[in-house]
Amino acid sequence: MKIAPPLQVLIPAGVILPLALVLPGLCHGGGWELIGAFAEAALHPSLDPVVVDSLLRGLGVTVGVALLSWCLSLLLGLLLGLASSRLIWSTLSGTALPAELLRRFLAIPRSIHELIWGLLLLQVLGLQPAVAVLAIVIPYGALVARVISDQLDALPDQTLKALLSAGSAGPAALLTAMGPPLLPGVVSYGGYRLECALRSATLLGVFGLGGLGNELLLTLQSLEFRELWSGLWLLLAVMLSLESLIRALRQRWGLANRFGQAQPGVGRQGREILLLLGLLLPLMLAISHSLGIEPAALLHWQPLPPLHSQHWQEALALPWGRLIGNTLLLTVLSACLAVGGAPLLLLLVAPWRLAQPLLRLLWALGRLWPPPLTALLLLFVFKPGIWTAALALGFHNLGILGRLLLEGAESCSGAAEDALHGQGVGARVALLYGRFSALARSYLAYGAYRSDVILRETVVVGLMAGTGLGTQLQESLSSFAWDQIALLLVAYAALTLVGEDLSDRARRRLL
Repeated sequence: MKIAPPLQVLIPAGVILPLALVLPGLCHGGGWELIGAFAEAALHPSLDPVVVDSLLRGLGVTVGVALLSWCLSLLLGLLLGLASSRLIWSTLSGTALPAELLRRFLAIPRSIHELIWGLLLLQVLGLQPAVAVLAIVIPYGALVARVISDQLDALPDQTLKALLSAGSAGPAALLTAMGPPLLPGVVSYGGYRLECALRSATLLGVFGLGGLGNELLLTLQSLEFRELWSGLWLLLAVMLSLESLIRALRQRWGLANRFGQAQPGVGRQGREILLLLGLLLPLMLAISHSLGIEPAALLHWQPLPPLHSQHWQEALALPWGRLIGNTLLLTVLSACLAVGGAPLLLLLVAPWRLAQPLLRLLWALGRLWPPPLTALLLLFVFKPGIWTAALALGFHNLGILGRLLLEGAESCSGAAEDALHGQGVGARVALLYGRFSALARSYLAYGAYRSDVILRETVVVGLMAGTGLGTQLQESLSSFAWDQIALLLVAYAALTLVGEDLSDRARRRLL
């Protein structure tokens, strides 16, 4: 017997049962009044001109860092992606060995979360605006390189072979045959990376690298919930505007969404994309100047203290089994809550059309609300630990996966769902076996990829909720124990690389 694909998307939601049993024991009794005040403040954000002016300046820094890091990471990723393509090396030199070596090397920077990069660069470069930009560019550039090289190697090469057989030079044949089919995927993926850059810039601000994230953290710690919600509503407006712009451009240019479904549009690209690229250069220069980024300041590194054998012995004596086990358990719980929670919530509200806008708003707040701030808010009423961290991380990724599922459901044909409705089937069952049937495997495949991302994000909530490798990383950074930090980075890199391999295998099997 095999489980039907629509039901497979609900299996991860089974983690809600043990959560319901454990959650009452995690409550410590105090803080519910603060949660109530936090919820009430959402309807009455502060409109004080001084507060709004401070938030707008922080928002400007966050958006500037996101745009600059996004642009640089795309440029870096495009160059590295072409350099790590097996197809390009095989065409130009007859061997793909350099591509394989570069791919393995790029796995290291992308396996380390941008927050860790930010904290490390902060130690060696000091507090300067370029730290936040570099912290995003390094892992994002490696991620973009992987996607571009994979897309390029997966394209049909019949046209390329024909041009080479006709006597065309290798570079010219590659540009002519592979450039046009590669461009839509690069542009579509670049739009998604811009949304991620905005979230990452906000997250880095929470940990002291400036911008709106720092303002949000200070207002939460001082319990100024009205000021906090002023910043959240501003950030939500920017995020939704950005998502709408990307969606409109994707439809205008006829690009595919993350389910591989082509968007309705006329496929206009060419001149408009070139015009957009031409406008980016002066915009990036203006942002760099306004942020006060000085490239020469990056050459002045603070030396790290020497490491002694005694320190390495102390680092090896850490409880590695418990730390790694808690990190893996946190990943599984968060991934199950996010992957299974999105379709379950959609099914629950299916009969009530008016409830769907509220669900969209909840998911939008989950996407923009940084997980460490969610963990701090949950600590008002829950004890620190794995479940509290899983709730914080699961809520954030639930917003991302929920939006993805809605995009896919709206792009799918509703014929099967309408046919089930016509036969008297209820709204929930019609949605489950109508639309979810077509989306199940691709949604689970993206959920496997998101699980790999969640593994990297465990460091974010671990710093706040006191669990996993993130907690030890915070202690090691506070005591400048670089031997421990080095081993923690190796552990994180190894875990994320193994998780990346497992998620790739799961996606190939599903798709």
